[in-house]
Amino acid sequence: MTKPTAPLKGRAARLARLMPSTGPSTAARTPFVLLVVLLLGGGLITLLLLNSALNEGSFRLSELKRDTTELTDEQQALQRDVDGRSQPDALERRARELGMVPGGSPAFLGPDGTVRGKPTRATAPPPSPSPSPTPSADATADPDAPAPGPSASPSGSVPAPHPAAVPSAQDSPTPTSPGR
Repeated sequence: MTKPTAPLKGRAARLARLMPSTGPSTAARTPFVLLVVLLLGGGLITLLLLNSALNEGSFRLSELKRDTTELTDEQQALQRDVDGRSQPDALERRARELGMVPGGSPAFLGPDGTVRGKPTRATAPPPSPSPSPTPSADATADPDAPAPGPSASPSGSVPAPHPAAVPSAQDSPTPTSPGR
C-alpha cells in the first residue's frame, strides 16, 4: 500500500513526469532480472569448471615433465655406461679377463679356396710382474697341469682358457628396463 501524497508542483512535477511509474512495469522486469542472474551464475560455474580442468592439466603436465627428466637422466647414465664399456682399453681388459689373447696375422680364404696371407698362432704375452705380495697363480696351480704359454698342441688349435677365466652368468651385467 502506498501513501497518498500531495500533488507535486513546479519543478518537481516536471521531473516526476520524466520518471516512469513504478506500478505494473516492475512485474515485467522480473523475468528479465532472473534471466540475467541465471546467465551470470551459469557463466561463473562454467569458468570454475574450466579453471579446474586447466589446473588438472597443469598438474599432469608437470608430472610428465618430471618423468621425462628422470627418464632422460637414466638414458644418459646408460649411454655413459655403454660408451665406457665400448672404449678399446675396456674391451681389451674384458677380453683378457675372459682368457682371450690378441690375434696374430690374419689369413684370408679366396673364393677359389686359395689362402692369402700367412696364418700365425695367437699366443698370450708373458704376464707382467705384479707389485702385490700375494702368492702367484703358478704356486697355487695344479702341478700336473701344463705350463701356460705358447705350446703347440698336436691338432694345431689354440688351447682352451682356464676354467676360472670363463665368465659365469653372475659376472655379466643384466639389462634392466622398468615397467616391461
